[in-house]
Amino acid sequence: METDVLVIGGSAGGILAALSVKKTYKDKKVTVIRMAERVMVPCGIPYIFGTLKDTSKNVIPDSMLTNAGVELVIDEVVSIDRQNKKVSTRKNGDISYKKLILATGSLPIVPTFIPGYDLDNVFTIKKDEEYLKFVQQKINEAEDVVVVGGGFIGVEMAEQVQLLGKNVTIIEVADKLLWQAFDPEFSDMAEAKLKEHGIKVLTNTKVTRFIGEKEVKEVEIHTGEKIKADVVIVAMGVKPNTKLAEEAGIKLNEKGAITVDEYMRTNDPDIFAVGDCAEKKCFFTRKNVPILLASIAANEAKIAGVNAFELRLVRENKGTISAFSTKIYNTAFAAAGLTETQARAEGFDIVIGEFNTIDKHPGTLPNTMNVKIKLIFSRYSGVILGAQLAGGDNVGEMINILSLAIQKGTTASELTTFQVATHPLLTSSPVSYPISSAALDALSKI
Repeated sequence: METDVLVIGGSAGGILAALSVKKTYKDKKVTVIRMAERVMVPCGIPYIFGTLKDTSKNVIPDSMLTNAGVELVIDEVVSIDRQNKKVSTRKNGDISYKKLILATGSLPIVPTFIPGYDLDNVFTIKKDEEYLKFVQQKINEAEDVVVVGGGFIGVEMAEQVQLLGKNVTIIEVADKLLWQAFDPEFSDMAEAKLKEHGIKVLTNTKVTRFIGEKEVKEVEIHTGEKIKADVVIVAMGVKPNTKLAEEAGIKLNEKGAITVDEYMRTNDPDIFAVGDCAEKKCFFTRKNVPILLASIAANEAKIAGVNAFELRLVRENKGTISAFSTKIYNTAFAAAGLTETQARAEGFDIVIGEFNTIDKHPGTLPNTMNVKIKLIFSRYSGVILGAQLAGGDNVGEMINILSLAIQKGTTASELTTFQVATHPLLTSSPVSYPISSAALDALSKI
């Protein structure tokens, strides 16, 4: 089999890489090869359990690819022959390529250092539909569920399992949940939301072992306390899935991610890497950062796809801004860029702008929510370094505005005076719009 561009991996990064190539180079044959029969929406996986209650409602349709003229092959690539520009597959023989895009994703971290990690009903979260169906069955049968890890996946899993009426405990070794994305005041709000709904939150807590004969029955923590557990969800992060690349001699960094340049090219000029398997560098410091998100994969995929045969998007991968959003019960949380804690640790001289308002006007409108915003700026240049918000659903789009502002080096004065469209049912009042009001608060301190 021959193709012009072969994409290995069929999740967010692989799909968008293939579509970007096909849209940019219409005469090229583009092929996606993946192992899974059906692909899960990665960010939607927690919501299978408490909201959707059916894996089939969280599937990315193959028609996205096939309707665009992309060939889809369900198979496993077992090796890459860079010299002859071909890959070997398990069922379909060899596939030759002109350009190869690796979108092999990530694998959940399995805590082999915790005794009992291999007991039945101790689960990581994988993007495999049949596996997730089995996890769903076991959670539905359970009464007590323990979630280990207080990042986004852990928090979202805890919320969704609690919606099923289960007794849920979430355990985090750090002193706050969501500590990598938020400053303490926002983490405290998230923790309070979980506790309001009966979830037991244990921070500064280390799991020492999982207890049981064949199936897990308890989780022991460093104090010696044992917590009842019919099911354990391990959400301790993920690591790049780069075994295939490593065996092919593609360069990896010290964290095991594929080394790439601004155009997502590897050390082989005809091989690109995007998504969780590719290295991420901080937008501000250029340090390697393990921020693995579908939204980042989508951005990298467009860069790789458009630049596959010639450089059209010039130096567009300027680093990872780390834009996040989530929703915990009725409150949305979002962040982009550096937190205050991170900015100070890196040595930035900063000024903070803060504001509290409501997300509709007047505040007597139904379903009006409070909005809290915090913006971090460089004191001398006035350039925005980071943003955090909590409030109603429009927080999810405000953080995208602020992510672009960070990317473009927007200043506090520019954000204070930027023109906005407001409407009573959709936004805060123009006299108290969160972004401009927080920027003005910062400007008054510079």
